[in-house]
Amino acid sequence: MNFKQAKTKSKRIRRERTLLFLYAIAVTAALFISIYNNNSVKASINYNETFLEEMPDELALQEQTLSIEESLKFKEEETLPSPIAEEETTTIENVQKAEAMISPQNIGTSEEIVIVQKGDTFIDILTKLGLEYSEATKIYQAYKKVYDARKIKEGQEIQISSVVDGHYENEISITKISTEPTSGTRYILEKNTDGVFEARVEQDELINELKHISGSTSGILSNAMKNAGVPQNVIGNFISIFNFRVDFRRDIRAGDKFELLFERKIAPNGTVVKTGDIVYAALILSNKKIELYRYKDSSGTVDYYDEQGSALKKFLDRKPLEFKNARISSKFGKRFHPILKQYRLHSGVDYAAPMNTKVYASGDGMITAAKWVGGYGNYITIRHNSEYSTGYGHLKSYASGIRPGVRVRQGQVIGYVGSTGRSTGPHLHFEIIRNGKKIDPLKVKAATGENLSGAKLKEFKTLVAQIKENLARETKLAEQANLPSSTPADD
Repeated sequence: MNFKQAKTKSKRIRRERTLLFLYAIAVTAALFISIYNNNSVKASINYNETFLEEMPDELALQEQTLSIEESLKFKEEETLPSPIAEEETTTIENVQKAEAMISPQNIGTSEEIVIVQKGDTFIDILTKLGLEYSEATKIYQAYKKVYDARKIKEGQEIQISSVVDGHYENEISITKISTEPTSGTRYILEKNTDGVFEARVEQDELINELKHISGSTSGILSNAMKNAGVPQNVIGNFISIFNFRVDFRRDIRAGDKFELLFERKIAPNGTVVKTGDIVYAALILSNKKIELYRYKDSSGTVDYYDEQGSALKKFLDRKPLEFKNARISSKFGKRFHPILKQYRLHSGVDYAAPMNTKVYASGDGMITAAKWVGGYGNYITIRHNSEYSTGYGHLKSYASGIRPGVRVRQGQVIGYVGSTGRSTGPHLHFEIIRNGKKIDPLKVKAATGENLSGAKLKEFKTLVAQIKENLARETKLAEQANLPSSTPADD
């Protein structure tokens, strides 16, 4: 608790003690006055009754006359202010004021939206509202069941409902906390009827839609797509899809066009919560159109194909390393083996690289081996299609999840450079195998990807028809709205 909070709390305690003291005085005074009045009345009645019974008739008449006179005098005096009456009135007023200050009518609710500032922590926010640090910590722990409040970010809104003392404008207790760091998902902490905090998540039902965007470029494709409203992550995926077919530095010219259809999820308020996969991608380069369709088969394999079901050809990466400046320490061919001290065929290319350098999959495919293989040490093989496979030797270790039967994507980390097996230092031994025969990785331009056939091709053709229908509908809607189906780029 900081000094300011301690000072505020001390003032509040002093005021509360003063009120209780005044209230006690008022109750005591009221009790005293009540007893005094009762005794006076009782004494008057007893005296009059006893005296009149024993008094002679003449004296009784005089007493009655005197009583009337005194009664009239008492009436006159009654109209004058009495010091005791004034004191009684003042005390009652103080009691009424004290009761008003502690009345439940002053207890109310407060709804506040706190905007997280730079450097704020969740507990700091609660203590600034007047909560003890220990209480703020308990709230944080209860909230943590559904939301880790350490992840709050600058500018994030936190809605806080609380019970407050209207007279002193102090927090008495927090009843509900809610925040929505991602549109459509709210994390709520609320007191139940027993006064215990319960945490829950409320998720809006998101709407799935396909978004169509097309446009033209004056030379830089990424700028044109950004100006047309394509999200940055989708631009990256689009370029990745065509990366093996197009040289984006040399092949893109002014006037070339692009078109794509991609998935996205929309919250009920219209906010785009998430963008997903590109289901259709097209480039028109020098009036030549390249169209690709996304297809996922029953085994979970995903790839892009042309309208006839022919696979997008991807060429194997001949230096599948994080360290792209790795030097070649030994080429493919016959050489004098540095350990065996004899001439033997070196069946791959050796890339010298620092220990633990990431090793990537040279192309899409399936892991067929991840084990110790004699002089190769820790060794991985990947089958890319019916024609090509690749091998990776002398690895220090395998990446998480790498085992036979697992499918990998080109550029995915599969292991780390080491010096296992027969090796004189850390390096990657990389091989390309074509139809079971090892060939020179530096001389072959190996393309991978298998065409669709049979039931897969039939299913793919149905998908293509649906996508074409969707594209036609989007184009028609744009024409009816008298809007261009693209946003001109201004590179």
